[in-house]
Order: sequence, then structure tokens, then C-alpha cells
Amino acid sequence: MKKDLLSIGDLTLQEIEELFKRTDQLKKNKKKFASVLTGKTLALIFQKPSNRTRVSFSVGMYQLGGNTTYLSPGEINLGVRESISDVAKTLSRYVDGIVLRTFEHKNCLEMAGAASVPVINGLSDYSHPCQALADLYTAREKFGTVKGKTLAYVGDGNNVCNSLIFICAKVGMHMNIGTPKGYEPLPGVLAEAALIAQASGARIRVTNSAADAACGADVLYTDVWASMGQETEAAKRKLDFKDFQINMELVKKANKDVVIMHCLPAHRGEEISAEAIDSANSVVFDEAENRMHVQKAVLIKLLQ
Repeated sequence: MKKDLLSIGDLTLQEIEELFKRTDQLKKNKKKFASVLTGKTLALIFQKPSNRTRVSFSVGMYQLGGNTTYLSPGEINLGVRESISDVAKTLSRYVDGIVLRTFEHKNCLEMAGAASVPVINGLSDYSHPCQALADLYTAREKFGTVKGKTLAYVGDGNNVCNSLIFICAKVGMHMNIGTPKGYEPLPGVLAEAALIAQASGARIRVTNSAADAACGADVLYTDVWASMGQETEAAKRKLDFKDFQINMELVKKANKDVVIMHCLPAHRGEEISAEAIDSANSVVFDEAENRMHVQKAVLIKLLQ
């Protein structure tokens, strides 16, 4: 049976560990895997434009011997020009897998339900699983293990935050979420993660103080204050989040060897200072590179 990756919930702890081990192999010996997906084609359906997601999947498939075909928002007009179900059924006759980068998570669920090939969520309003995998892989790379470490997420309780909550709960990494009142993660996400965390020993905590979240953290993580589609809220959010910036003062609250992460694109001077993102603590561009390596492991798992 085909397997999709729509959220971190689609992966067991064992599967996450296997993906990380495969990523290690891919980084050490690229040539060994240069033909594992020869003859395979991956469709990239993007309702939202992207730099990292498009390039990392395109180059990753090329390095594995496969191909990609890109369908831009204007070309496909998903759900308007043609139903999501019909697109999924048609593409399943042509390609071996689909990456969907969309606004509403229900589009991912509908696409996966109708497609007979694996569907990967390249981003939705609820989840960003490939990003969270790359993030935790990068932390593992830096510390050797993430179990028992603490990730402090400072910012909006959004899709990236949701995926980090679930993956931290699964692997036993503690997570502090520092966010203004009214921007906390969904109660259902926190409740589900709390149940998962019982098995791993992870602690998931929400606070309305950036300094409180950062205290004792091994990873400081942030994302933009206003995501794509929230442009009308940007001015209000800039005021609401003004005390939730990762800067060198906040870095001092964390552990001495803390690493700074950002899923990019970064708005320097807003959610993160230029000094912080360019500092010796920053692993932001290692993290960006690892998107491709982790996604290659995902592609091998789902398409081979």
C-alpha cells in the first residue's frame, strides 16, 4: 500500500529514526544513491511559491536519478479550474509521487485520498512535516542526540510550530513555546502531543514570555510573524510580537552552546535580528541544506 507524508503523525518514532539514519548515509555518500529513483517522476504542485521547497525537492530528485515536473499556481489553479480529486487521479497516471504546497490542510487530505501515488505535504496551514524533520535532524547533527534537550520556539503558534510540537513529543525533546496571548498553538494539537509525550518523556510547555521560553534552551527557533496569506494582519502582528524577537539578549537566556534556527525566509529586524542569524550560534543555513538531504530520505522511503 502507498504511504503518504501529510503530517508528523504519519511517522512512527522508528520511521523517524530510520529517516535520520538514511539521511546520514545520503550526506556521506551521495554517489551510492545516484540511481535509486531512476525513471521516477515527482510532481510539484505549488499554490504557494517557494524557494527552498521547490529547489530542494527538484535537486534532491535529480541527485537520486529521478525527475520533477512543476505546476505553478496559475498553471493548475487547483480546485477552481479542476477539482483536487480529478487532479490527483490524473497525475497518478503520469507520476510516481506528488508534493503539494497549499494553503488549507484539507487540500492535502483530499489529494492523498484520491491519489494512488504517495502525496507529500510541502506545507499547509496546519503542518510542515519536512521542515520539522530537517530541524530535528540538524539538532541531532549538532548535539549527537535530541532526547532530553530543549527547543524553545519563539513566535506564532503556526504550522511549523505544530510540526515541531509533534516531532519533539515523539523523540523525547522538550519544547517551550513562547508566544503572545492569542497566538498559542491549537488546544487540540497540545492535547494530542501531551498524550504522545507520555511515552517519550518529553515536556511541552506554553508561556507568554520569550525570556521564559528561552531559559535553559539548547535550540532557539523562530518563524516569520505573518505567514503568506496573513498580509492584512502584518501591521497588528508586528506590534503583538515586538517582544518576541530572537536577538543576542535572548540568546544569553539560553544555554551557552545554544543553536539558533529559522525555517526561512527571515525578516531580519523583525522575528530575528541580523546579529543573531549571522552569529556563531546560528545553524540556519545548515538547516536549510538539510531540508534537501532529509527529503531525499523521504523520497526513497515513499517512492522506491
